Amino acid sequence: MKKFAMAAVVGTLTGALLTTQVAGPLLAQEAESKSSVYEQLDLFGDIFERIRSQYVEEVEPGKLIDAAINGMLTSLDPHSSYMSPDDAAAMRVQTRGEFGGLGIEVTQEEGFVKVVSPIDGTPADEAGVESGDFITHVNGESVLGLSLDQAVEMMRGPVGSEIIITLVREGIADPFDVSIVRDTIKLTAVRSRDVGQTVVLRITTFNDQTYPNLEEQLKKSVEELGGMDKVNGFVVDLRNNPGGLLVQAIKVSDAFLDKGEIVSTRGRNPADGERYNAEPGDLAMGKPIVVLINGGSASASEIVAGALKDHRRAIVVGTKSFGKGSVQTVMPLRGDGAMRLTTARYYTPSGRSIQALGVSPDIIVQQPPRRPDAAEEEEKSAASKTRTEADLRGSLNNDSMTEDEKKQLEDDFAKAEEAAKLREEDYQLAYAIDILKGLSAIAPAAE
Repeated sequence: MKKFAMAAVVGTLTGALLTTQVAGPLLAQEAESKSSVYEQLDLFGDIFERIRSQYVEEVEPGKLIDAAINGMLTSLDPHSSYMSPDDAAAMRVQTRGEFGGLGIEVTQEEGFVKVVSPIDGTPADEAGVESGDFITHVNGESVLGLSLDQAVEMMRGPVGSEIIITLVREGIADPFDVSIVRDTIKLTAVRSRDVGQTVVLRITTFNDQTYPNLEEQLKKSVEELGGMDKVNGFVVDLRNNPGGLLVQAIKVSDAFLDKGEIVSTRGRNPADGERYNAEPGDLAMGKPIVVLINGGSASASEIVAGALKDHRRAIVVGTKSFGKGSVQTVMPLRGDGAMRLTTARYYTPSGRSIQALGVSPDIIVQQPPRRPDAAEEEEKSAASKTRTEADLRGSLNNDSMTEDEKKQLEDDFAKAEEAAKLREEDYQLAYAIDILKGLSAIAPAAE
């Protein structure tokens, strides 16, 4: 028994020695790390005081602090930033769907401001600004070297005032100027229209109104067509949609999914990861869906496209999306400011991150530029329309159809002609509608 007690004491002493040997260096490293941080903060304080007291002109201390905070955040990634009280207030207004400005979503690349996408119906969209354009100058002043927030601030101004931005566009040799008149941007999150038997749902942004607008517009269009039995499918158009609220992207995805994961987020701490799953109920009632995306489809748009693609609920058509796969959390700060900080990456149901890769369409369809002489060619084509048997004098009547059946055939042909015209206006949308027509045509044979 004494031998056992002695062994226990020796074991305890040995354990204490090992703990000291292992913990000692760790504690030393932690102390050294803290010391290094304090030294850096002392250095910051020293620089701050020297600028405040020795800079050639008097500097407002608050501005120096704001610039230091923003520099710290913007060094992390393009989407983390500090928001002054005014910027934070403007951001809250924007998520409600109405704000003043040009109507473009921008990011920063190689020191220049890059257009993620113009927003439908806004001054920038009407002025011809395109996704992928680089903004190099604002009113003749270069934006190179400015932070994204500083460049955006240059573009802000009173409603009704004019701004000239200089753009560089791929395929055009020289930079060119675009004049835009600032306006109040009133975002209609979702618009719908019927093309033949197809319901087209154009989602321009993900703000507080997106899901309610989607539900309302979808039901309205289905009623106008005479009920879901008359609908051959839905096109969800996410082109040039820069994203927005994560919760709205989840709701829109859930609108077309009965079950399964929609998206997951993973942060620095594995315990902070979250998964969002669909609940029963499909607004489209199982009808086929085509999702349209392009290089201006970002963030929340990519969550929707990725979820519907991975669950094989939709065919994704267009070109590769923007590739913003990170989640930003807006954190209120003292003094009514806020901090936008990247806190997680999001993953599609298949477990794939789209960060810097984007969502790849199932069918790649480029949008051809409209030729200047297209209208003239259309007129020539109409003038040289081929004559048919029915145009010949004295041709026999068709006795296999009733007058009602003939009228229905004429109506169907008129709809087909209307859809064909759409190819000149919007080739990608016309392609999506053709897919749904094809699926509708073979559906009876597949049953």
